[in-house]
Amino acid sequence: MRERIISADGHIDLPCLPADLFTDYAPASLRERVPHVVEQDGERVWITGDGTYLGHVGGVGPHGAPQSKHTSPRIERMAAEGLYEDQARGVMRTTIPELRAKDMERDGIVGEVIYGILLLANTLRDPEIAAVVVRAYNDFLAEFCNKLPGRFAGIGCLAGSPEEAAAEVRRCADLGLKGAELSLEIGMMPLWHKQWEPVWQAGAETKMPIHLHSIGARLDSRWQNAGHQIFRYVAATKTTAFQIGMLEVLSEVIWSAALERHPDLRVVLGESGIGWIPYALERMDAEAEQFADLGLKLLPSEYWRRQMSASFQDDRTGIDNIEKIGEETLLWGADFPHPDGTWPDSQMFIEKIFSGVPAATRRKVLYENAARLYDFPIAEGE
Repeated sequence: MRERIISADGHIDLPCLPADLFTDYAPASLRERVPHVVEQDGERVWITGDGTYLGHVGGVGPHGAPQSKHTSPRIERMAAEGLYEDQARGVMRTTIPELRAKDMERDGIVGEVIYGILLLANTLRDPEIAAVVVRAYNDFLAEFCNKLPGRFAGIGCLAGSPEEAAAEVRRCADLGLKGAELSLEIGMMPLWHKQWEPVWQAGAETKMPIHLHSIGARLDSRWQNAGHQIFRYVAATKTTAFQIGMLEVLSEVIWSAALERHPDLRVVLGESGIGWIPYALERMDAEAEQFADLGLKLLPSEYWRRQMSASFQDDRTGIDNIEKIGEETLLWGADFPHPDGTWPDSQMFIEKIFSGVPAATRRKVLYENAARLYDFPIAEGE
């Protein structure tokens, strides 16, 4: 029997969404202010209402760069499968359920968790427009998932004040989505702050896991226009450290005591990697006595194992330390269709990462944990 695998980290990005998604959804008074598609220099691009460039239609990843200007070995591998050629002619395989399912099948994946339009709401800097955008996207995502029941678990997007975000968590639950993402932003209020309590409460009451997806560090403005070679140094450094910043996010969630106040709350770190987690848990446990006034009744590592999860794609160090992290907390993801993902070679990556791992542990991380967290159907006898 073929191994069943669920990717717990996939994406639908702005460049591949229907061009009229936001203009059709927005009330007439806001249509000129929502993201929309225009033609510039013979190319179709997404822009904001004030003309800010958001990416090329059918471009690469969340930023929509043309493939001709943004490439890497993994991008070239996906291009060899015709992904960008199809997108260039308007066939968006990532946003057509039947075509996306076929791409997952060729990669040996039976189910996929789909995150949304990362950072777009923050980019807009207009709360009224951001609210319209996330509602339009969440409605689209729910319809997308409903076309192939049991194949996709949609993670809704949140925007606005914590109270507005909490209301959208509840609306996402009503739509049948399987979680909601609180988009991380450089300089946002720390997650230990009491202002986030409405979001934690809504997640607990609806049994909707709250997702926090890695975004990396801010680009130092000194090197913004310093030339190609300097950019390569900056890119190499930022790419290496991309997921380490999630240690602070994990710490903020734990010390906030939200998991103590809301035992039904589940929090997922998306594309966070896992190799750094044993150190983080050890460090927090060591400091627990010093910070006993913050309201924790258990050790930080106990809250982690009880209520949190993390996804990764290529992290042998984490797998080698799986007993210190907890196999029940881990989720594997292909990160399709992002440039650092494993599609269409996920089987090769999985065999490398999980070499020597007991079958029962492998099955939990690749399938069972995600199936239970996101309510994927589990085949009879499993």
